[in-house]
Amino acid sequence: MKRSEINTVIRDMENLAREYRFALPPFASWQPSDWAAAGPDYDEIRDNKLGWDITDYGLGRFAEVGFGLFTLRNGNYHNPKYKKSYAEKILMLYPGQTAPLHFHWSKMEDIINRGGNVVSITVYNGAEDGTRLDTDVVVRLDGRELTVPAGTQVKLSPGESITIDPYLYHDFIVPAEGGAVLLGEVSMCNDDDNDNRFFEPIGRFPEIEEDEAPYRLLCTEYPVAKV
Repeated sequence: MKRSEINTVIRDMENLAREYRFALPPFASWQPSDWAAAGPDYDEIRDNKLGWDITDYGLGRFAEVGFGLFTLRNGNYHNPKYKKSYAEKILMLYPGQTAPLHFHWSKMEDIINRGGNVVSITVYNGAEDGTRLDTDVVVRLDGRELTVPAGTQVKLSPGESITIDPYLYHDFIVPAEGGAVLLGEVSMCNDDDNDNRFFEPIGRFPEIEEDEAPYRLLCTEYPVAKV
């Protein structure tokens, strides 16, 4: 992705969050110079990849496949210093955009439509070897449990949510009409390095072409703290 494209996505996501009155934490608006001066008291943000995360999954087709994401809080199974067993994010997808089919080996999460467009989520059961199964899927929607055929697209309107269990393949699909959608995610700890199983082999973070200066740093770009 071009840095200019990433900068635009972050600005759009900031505006969408303001539109739906979702206040972001102070570090969401830091400039790169603020990070350069931030001491080790901010290491929880660095170590647990809190903050901005804009990705095209390395495909180079962000308008079609990708999302904007901001992680507000997260624990860390690999560092006993951090005791949180939960995470929270917000996500933005543009109209006509999708995020690819995947499951999590360990993480359970709720996906909540916080405002804007509707979003559809395709569901399949997954096997331990990553196989996508054709068996019926049990889904839980705001306290209601029901069984649907494999490949069903579950539609969430603003205010509605779905629980995603480990090994449940899911994607995100936003219609071409109706504007962007703001999603919430409440989950167990997030571990992008080890817990994602994509149905089609793809990357997780983008290759960046530096065509302009960063507006905000991404969660993978923070400099080491100055002691």
